[in-house]
Amino acid sequence: MNHPDISFQEQIFRESRDAVLELIEAARLKAGDLFVVGCSSSEVLGEKIGTGTSVDTAAALYRGIREALDSRQILLAGQCCEHLNRALVVEETAMQRYGLWQVNAIPQPDHAGGAFGTVCYREMKEPVLVESLQQRAAAGIDIGGTLIGMHIRPVVVPVRLSVKTIGHASILCARSRIPYTGGQRAVYDEALL
Repeated sequence: MNHPDISFQEQIFRESRDAVLELIEAARLKAGDLFVVGCSSSEVLGEKIGTGTSVDTAAALYRGIREALDSRQILLAGQCCEHLNRALVVEETAMQRYGLWQVNAIPQPDHAGGAFGTVCYREMKEPVLVESLQQRAAAGIDIGGTLIGMHIRPVVVPVRLSVKTIGHASILCARSRIPYTGGQRAVYDEALL
C-alpha cells in the first residue's frame, strides 16, 4: 500500500475540495441533492487503477470532498469498485430518502470495495451499502476513470472544470439536466438548462 507524504495529501485535499465546489456551482446543486464520487486512489498516485490502493490517499480525498458537500448540505454516495458491482456507500438517511436498496457487504481496500469506498464506510455516521442509486444522483465526479454515469439521473451532461486533475488522475464530471420535450417550436426555460 502506498503512503503519500503530507504535502501530497494536502494537495489532493485542496484539489478535490476545489473541484467539487466548482462542480456544485456549475451543476446548480441544492441541499439534499445526491452527489456520486467514483475514485481510484491508484490513479491519483500515478499508477494503473487497482494496482496501488492507498487508504491515506482516499482519506485525503474524502476530507476535501466531504468539506465541499457538507458546506452545501449535499449528500455523498461513494462508489465501490467493480468487485462489489459498483455498489455505493451512503448514509442510512440518504438510503431512506431516495428509496434505495441495501445490500450486505463491508468494503475493503485490497479485496472488494476499494480505498475510497472503505474510507466512506469508516467515516460516515450511519453507513450502508446500496446496490444502486437508481439513477438518482444530481451530479458526480469520476477521479481516475471509475465510471459513474450509470448513477446520475438522465439526461447526463459533461461539466468541464478549471481543475483537470486530482493528483495524477484525470477527472470527469457530470450533472443531470431536465429532459427537453417538444420539437422545433418548443421554447425552453434557460434556468433549467
